[in-house]
Amino acid sequence: MDGTVLVADDDRTIRTVLTQALTRAGCKVHATSSLTTLMRWIGEGRGDVVISDVVMPDGNGLEMLPKIAQDRPGLPVIVISAQNTIMTAIKAAEAEAYDYLPKPFDLPELMKRTARALEQRGRRGRAAPRDEADGPDDLPLVGRTPVMQGLYRVVARLMNADLPVTITGESGSGKSLIARAIHDFSDRRTLPFVTATEADLSDLEGPARLLARVKGGTLLIDEVTDFDDESQARIVRMMEAPGDHVPRFMATSQTDPATAMEQGRLRRDLYYRLGGATLQVPSLRERVDDIPLLTEHFLARAEREGAPRRRLGREAAELFRTYSWPGNVRQLENAVRRLSLTSRAEEISRAEVEAMLGSQPEAAPVLGGGSETLSASVARHLRRYFDLHGNVLPPPGLYQRILREVEAPLIEIALEATGGNQAKCADLLGINRNTLRKKITDLEIQVTRRRKLM
Repeated sequence: MDGTVLVADDDRTIRTVLTQALTRAGCKVHATSSLTTLMRWIGEGRGDVVISDVVMPDGNGLEMLPKIAQDRPGLPVIVISAQNTIMTAIKAAEAEAYDYLPKPFDLPELMKRTARALEQRGRRGRAAPRDEADGPDDLPLVGRTPVMQGLYRVVARLMNADLPVTITGESGSGKSLIARAIHDFSDRRTLPFVTATEADLSDLEGPARLLARVKGGTLLIDEVTDFDDESQARIVRMMEAPGDHVPRFMATSQTDPATAMEQGRLRRDLYYRLGGATLQVPSLRERVDDIPLLTEHFLARAEREGAPRRRLGREAAELFRTYSWPGNVRQLENAVRRLSLTSRAEEISRAEVEAMLGSQPEAAPVLGGGSETLSASVARHLRRYFDLHGNVLPPPGLYQRILREVEAPLIEIALEATGGNQAKCADLLGINRNTLRKKITDLEIQVTRRRKLM
């Protein structure tokens, strides 16, 4: 890489790591813990790329982006932040950030994006401004897991694109929330957001009525693969001739659109018209590390709405984390709301969670008997991982990273199932006990002896 990079972060370790890595890559680096110093450097004309944290001792990095764009048009700014919510990604996009990465970030990935910024500096477009009062601030679109962070970045890029969007995912995973977020933070946010059902298209005048309601806003076709063939044909004709005020078309589906087309559940012509961009919303099983964050969010919301103050005890929280949640985020929210009202004390106990979860539906097993094999599920997630990188390959070392992603939860769950007994766990997994001990150490797995879960 060739160029000068300005680094602003109040964490000395991050400044040191980035300075060393960028210097080894051939860059000149100026690092500071002060936004004031960063802005002075930018005003003096220094730097070809900026890497900046959001929360700094003397200000907010996002709030400085409009001034940077005014003083130095085209200067790429890569935002790094521990505030891992969809709002951070959206605000970074709106504030003309070149890119956004959550903390903890993958250093090779940050280096790759910095190199790309150095090559493409000066080519940035401007994002549409948004009234801070607009948009839902209480959306449960929060998460620190890589799969959610990747989703946030894609949503931020798609906000003001006029491409049709198809959002896929299991029931209760938040497809409609994603669609609503794209609309509420887009340049169409002052126009209507209309959800179309099959009943809306049951007659020939249905498309005209929908277009009159949406008035150039966003039209969401909910669970499009459930529509009959005639209703789908009317959607095709509506998309072909939308009139003077062309809306943005979005659709949701629990089934992969290509699979639905092959099964005859989605018309081929409609499949291609909706195929501008596809978002896959992960199930809650794919983002279990976000469950504590979501639980806190729902408990706080329940308290704001008049429920007593509640919090999960340690064992109750662990049980929440290991439950399969076949109903995804919607089921989690309903469970939390129920416990917030029925718990006898401020701290929700494990026994109360066990009693509540005992009445919940069971999830289909992952190995055998389910609608999707483990191999097919892994292949689907890997394809999405590659898709999120666009035309750029993921950082090197993919093989070991993927093995670690699979191996760590397998061992953790096996340990939980055997009550932390390593001899029984090794036997269950079919590996040597010494091998298990080494993997526990290498993967930094916490072992706790407790009553067996299974």
